[in-house]
Amino acid sequence: MYRVSFFNTKPYDKVFFNKLKDKYDIVIDYHRSKLTEHNVKLAEGSDAVVAFVNDTINDKVIDALVKFNIKVIAMRCAGFNNVDLEYAKGKVVVLRVPAYSPYSVAEHNMGLLLSLNRKLNRAYNRTREFNFSLNGLTGFDLHGKTIGIIGTGKIGRTFIDICKGFKMNIIAYDLYPIPDSDIKYVDFNQLCEESDIISLHCPLTPDTYHLIDENAINRMKDGVFILNTSRGGLIDSEALLKGLINQKIGAAGLDVYEDETDIFYEDYSNEIMKDEILARLISMPNVFVTSHQAFLTEEALVKIAEVTLENLYDFFHGNERKNEVQS
Repeated sequence: MYRVSFFNTKPYDKVFFNKLKDKYDIVIDYHRSKLTEHNVKLAEGSDAVVAFVNDTINDKVIDALVKFNIKVIAMRCAGFNNVDLEYAKGKVVVLRVPAYSPYSVAEHNMGLLLSLNRKLNRAYNRTREFNFSLNGLTGFDLHGKTIGIIGTGKIGRTFIDICKGFKMNIIAYDLYPIPDSDIKYVDFNQLCEESDIISLHCPLTPDTYHLIDENAINRMKDGVFILNTSRGGLIDSEALLKGLINQKIGAAGLDVYEDETDIFYEDYSNEIMKDEILARLISMPNVFVTSHQAFLTEEALVKIAEVTLENLYDFFHGNERKNEVQS
């Protein structure tokens, strides 16, 4: 039996991992706290660490894991921008879940768009107070509108399929376009200039950090909608806030936020929100923020648990590490 330290644990994690852990001969020590250099000592005595998108896996954490003779980090997510891969090289193996359910994220993304456009969140709050006025709730037909998809991986392509059902005009930008596809690729500037709605579906890398900045926003149509269910750092939050205040941006649907690490997944309802940008964004009637929950479906959680544990099983038994992250 191999012992695994599981960080950033939520109740739903335990449900799905507990169903499978015996099958893979793994004992899991669940820790509620995020993995950081301050609590990495909790992993001592383990054979592996399971981490998530908001854990901090820097040089100090990696050095501590090496000291504890831990040779593998299994990310239970697709993203790994929070891991110092260069420093990890030759010290610990980093594994990930490259795909779990593109439908979960793409469907949530469309939910954000529909809610923003048709003001469903505002209508819900009104009718609970028996206010049945329609003033201020006017939306627009998605049919015929141009949506710009940034990133055409599995999630991006799944969202494209959903948009096709609404008979939208679809254009896309990707650093690595899919050859011989029926996707209409354009350059980034053209996408910004022509899109009524822009939806982000790309990883966070040095090339995509603050891809949506003040210059990009200035190129966009007045009243553009922006959706982000990928990584918060793709958008310059200050530029987004400025664009919303001056009404260049018509609405924003965000499941991620660039400074979310110490905020998302936690309950701050009895505290003052110290992040002034996030507080202002959430206060706006044309901004819909969810707490990095786009992945949260039963199907996705089952797949995440299965692939994470399979990754560890393959590592421990010397099998091919097909989901290893290369620096």
